[in-house]
Parts: sequence; C-alpha cells; structure tokens
Amino acid sequence: MTATLSAAQPLKPALAGIEAIAQAYAAADAQAALQAIDAYARAWLAHALCTVNRYDAQAMRVVRLYSSNPEAYPPGGSKDKTGTPWGRHVLLEQQVFVGEGEDAIREFFNDHDAIRDLGLRSVINVPVVHGGVCLGTVNFLMPRAQVSDADVHIARLAGLLALPAFQALRPPQ
Repeated sequence: MTATLSAAQPLKPALAGIEAIAQAYAAADAQAALQAIDAYARAWLAHALCTVNRYDAQAMRVVRLYSSNPEAYPPGGSKDKTGTPWGRHVLLEQQVFVGEGEDAIREFFNDHDAIRDLGLRSVINVPVVHGGVCLGTVNFLMPRAQVSDADVHIARLAGLLALPAFQALRPPQ
C-alpha cells in the first residue's frame, strides 16, 4: 500500500489539473477551461506562452480566443494564413507543427520579432479537429530551442482537451 501511495505522488499535480478542467466544463465556462488546460500543460511543457486560436476557413484566418499573455497577444487578435506553408500544414492538412530554434520561428511566423523579444525559441501548434474539420489551434511557445516527442504528445493531449471549449465558443451561424 505504501508503494501505491508513493507512486501516486507525482500524479497529484496532473490530477489537480484534470479536476480544474472538469470543473470548468461542468460550469460551462469555456474560457476557464482554456486557462485550466494552459495550466495543466504548463506543468509538463514549461511553456511561457499559450494561445488558442479559432480557424475561420472562409477567410483563411485564425482569431485568438485565449492568451496566457494578453498584453503581448490579446484575445481577438487575428492573423491571415492565406498561402502560407504553416497554414497549409496545420489548418488544411491538420498536422501538428513543431518549430525549433529562432530560424524556424523566423521562417514561419510574421511576428517572429515579438516572439523573440519574449525569449521564446520553440513552438508546438496543435490543430483541433472534429469530424474532419479544423476548428482552430492550441499553441505552446517555449524558451528552450528544442522540443521532445513527449512534449508533442502532451501538447496533442491539450488540444484534445480543448475540443469542448472550441465547440462552446463556436461563432453563431
């Protein structure tokens, strides 16, 4: 019994994070859920910035729904992704994008100077997909230049956890 309890100790922060996400969804508070997902992922990724963007397929734009740093990246901000390799890879092909190092960030992001000024050197962008449709992305930017396979798996899990928030925050049709 002692071994079971000690083995569960590292899980306490993860379980608390899951509980916070569950409580936010139970209260139908999508913004609180995104904040809880950010906190849950931060315990594993040690990211310095998390943003969540809705994808407007007709305009080929992403619109920020959530930011862990609203001063630098305020909710409501948008980016045109028409004809970009990133937009094709993440939004159209629905593939995770991993950018490692300042050169990769400079190549794929127009706001690379702002990203660099925040001390961020790597990124994981996770498309959130439901029924074959990309609803948006969950994005993690880290101060370290390299990303591990485990980091990508945690980021993908965070994207899955965000699906109900995307559905709740869907614009009126």
